[in-house]
Amino acid sequence: MRLLLVLSCLGFVACVKREPPPTLVDPQREHPAMALTSLDFTLNKYPDQTAFKLSSLRGSVVLIDIWATWCDPCRDAMPMYQDLQKEFGAKGFKVLALNVDADASQIPKFLTETKLDLDILLDPNAAYAESTLKVKVMPTALLVDRQGRVRQVHEGFAEDFLAVYLKEVQELLDEPLEPKK
Repeated sequence: MRLLLVLSCLGFVACVKREPPPTLVDPQREHPAMALTSLDFTLNKYPDQTAFKLSSLRGSVVLIDIWATWCDPCRDAMPMYQDLQKEFGAKGFKVLALNVDADASQIPKFLTETKLDLDILLDPNAAYAESTLKVKVMPTALLVDRQGRVRQVHEGFAEDFLAVYLKEVQELLDEPLEPKK
């Protein structure tokens, strides 16, 4: 009887529909972060704990990657973001890696293992990411235009996203900077 129960449980598990791989946010469904008219925040940089204000990058296109050291898809996504910064950095593109771990002590190990060299911002326990940006999925990437508006939100990660990111970053870099009002 016990064996039958175990086998039927295994059969049930095998039949459970698996979640599809992560996809880009449906363009017909606007993410709550896109409603922010001008994104700005001040968070501490890692490792020196100096205050960093997002508006200091106005005039640049910014990808904000919300990540954690325990997130395997984050580990896969971040090297791609670093490559994007290398490719488009001279044109005014910047990547910020917004870490949401409760404790930043795992960041050095993560950076050593992944060989990343990105600007890291600290958002302990995802206080800002959850309350203001309404992040629900790890990783989440926000593309912010030169005026500070969130123009694209990508939840999750798959390598197929690269072509989409390349197109979106190039389009935002090609837009003229609006004059200050």
